[in-house]
Amino acid sequence: MMKCIAVDDEPLALDLLEDNISKVPFLTMVQRCKNAFEAHEVLMKETIDLIFLDVQMPGISGIQFLQTVKVPPMVIFITAYEQFALDGFNLDVVDYLLKPVSFERFLKGANKAHELFNLKNNPAPSAVAADYLFVNAEYNLVKVNIRDIVYIEGLKDYIKIFLTSATRPIITRMSLKAIDEKLAADKFIRVHKSFIVSVDKIVSIRKGKISIANVQVPISEHYKENLYRFIDPKNLV
Repeated sequence: MMKCIAVDDEPLALDLLEDNISKVPFLTMVQRCKNAFEAHEVLMKETIDLIFLDVQMPGISGIQFLQTVKVPPMVIFITAYEQFALDGFNLDVVDYLLKPVSFERFLKGANKAHELFNLKNNPAPSAVAADYLFVNAEYNLVKVNIRDIVYIEGLKDYIKIFLTSATRPIITRMSLKAIDEKLAADKFIRVHKSFIVSVDKIVSIRKGKISIANVQVPISEHYKENLYRFIDPKNLV
């Protein structure tokens, strides 16, 4: 079961959220909150897995509230305004629902949160062995085949995963360190504070740069030794 709260300043919207939550077997409503202050009090006392959060509220908006939570639960924004979708993406919310929300659309968002909840709480030890992992990108759980990864670029709180099977990278909110820990150490190597590369897909190494997929990836001094331990002396001519 996922413990959730609903936060909205409109009583009718809270009534609808509570009714929808009651229809989903894996959700249990802990409390309904009419503003961010009440939600904050709940988070101080309870372990909450999911927040259904309105954006436009008096006093503190849903966005401002979420920015103040150090380790936030999963969040689904529910709002009447489309223009906050980018903020939702930057805050890594699970889904973005526009009012009025049908139950079918609500259930789709809840299912997405449930999948993430299960992945976080019941990680499959065979995920890497099975050559895939899931990342949260653009409000979807996206399956990434590890054999398709060419290289990964870190950008502060985000990473860009470049694949042989796609022309555009997958962008997800995750640290480079976090994904490095999920990759097989004999297949991927960190060569720079901002780059991880697939060893199998390296084309050449020259003057502190790796040629891979028509891109020049820099090698930092700090990680140079890390790279050359992969090079079998027998393969040097």
